[in-house]
Amino acid sequence: MKVRVLFFASLRERLGCSEVVRTLEAGATAGQLIDRLREEFPDLHGAGRFAIAVNSDYTDAGTPLADGDEVALIPPVSGGQARWTERPEDSPEAERR
Repeated sequence: MKVRVLFFASLRERLGCSEVVRTLEAGATAGQLIDRLREEFPDLHGAGRFAIAVNSDYTDAGTPLADGDEVALIPPVSGGQARWTERPEDSPEAERR
């Protein structure tokens, strides 16, 4: 399946591109896509927190993706807290468990 990935704000500047299209195995999650992007774009490791949106809806790394999905990676613009961090286990949701 193919997904379109959009990079916003500081992520776009850090990675030097605003979007890419990637082919993934059926059933891949947003987190698996991000892991793959971290391998491809080592600068993503030091990018800090960012939110994930799939088809314009904010979500988390466990969200399954489908062919044709648009995945946006959005860093905080002026402070705040993203819903997904460096690693899923570092997320605020994991701390409450």
